[in-house]
Amino acid sequence: MLEVADWESAVNMRRSTRSFEMQPMEENISGLIDDFIANLKLPFEHGVKIQRFKANPDKKLYTVFNSPPDNIAFMAATDTTSISQAGFVGEVIILYATSLGLATCWYGHYTLAELERLMPHLGRFREEPAPKWGFGRGEVDGERVICISPLGYWEEKGLRFMDRMQTTLFSHKRKPLKSLLENNIDETKLPPEILYALDLARKAPSGANSQHWRFNISSDYKTITLAMPHGYKHVKWEHPNVDIGICASHLWLGLKIKNIDCTVSVTAEQDRALWRFEL
Repeated sequence: MLEVADWESAVNMRRSTRSFEMQPMEENISGLIDDFIANLKLPFEHGVKIQRFKANPDKKLYTVFNSPPDNIAFMAATDTTSISQAGFVGEVIILYATSLGLATCWYGHYTLAELERLMPHLGRFREEPAPKWGFGRGEVDGERVICISPLGYWEEKGLRFMDRMQTTLFSHKRKPLKSLLENNIDETKLPPEILYALDLARKAPSGANSQHWRFNISSDYKTITLAMPHGYKHVKWEHPNVDIGICASHLWLGLKIKNIDCTVSVTAEQDRALWRFEL
């Protein structure tokens, strides 16, 4: 199924959208997404569940914009590795949706009560008191919706001034690769195929565009690791390991484009997810 999309173009085109046309997906596009999800094969075992659902634009599911009819949820356990795997799995699907001309927006601070009304998955709120946004902080029993995203069509005229400013001045900017390499790695000495994959990885989206991923490459270029710095905390976003999983999916797709086979694994190292690519 990975051959069905132009992944490089999808990475370069994708932007977080906050203004949507209030119309459903075209039927053929909807079918393609369902088929892609059903047949998606990834390089590691995971328990992430994907659920599409309908939403009402008159209700506040997303706190800063109205929801189009079609949406998708990524559910997982709330341990470090599962949360990061949700980012990996979700981003591959979101990039595929981008390749079909759809607009998306990773969103973790959804209105929990409204999501529960649309797609009941908790039975009752297990946290006391029940969180208002998302599933709350820390690890909890069972599975939760880690993030959701609209699957719709961009409405340019509806974009607010602040969204236009963020789009122009903020969310498109990416740090240079050299600032993301650990242990004084010289990017000029890296093989071109690895440089290509790292370049796709650095273009991954992240909460408030924090870009908190760091790459390490072994001296023989056979192992790439990816994680956030030890002790990293985001001021607003509770799940930075989701972003690390998103970045890991870009790296994997970049390696696949260059026909580099690799073994992919993720482990928990204190409070962070550590992705390892053995080439």
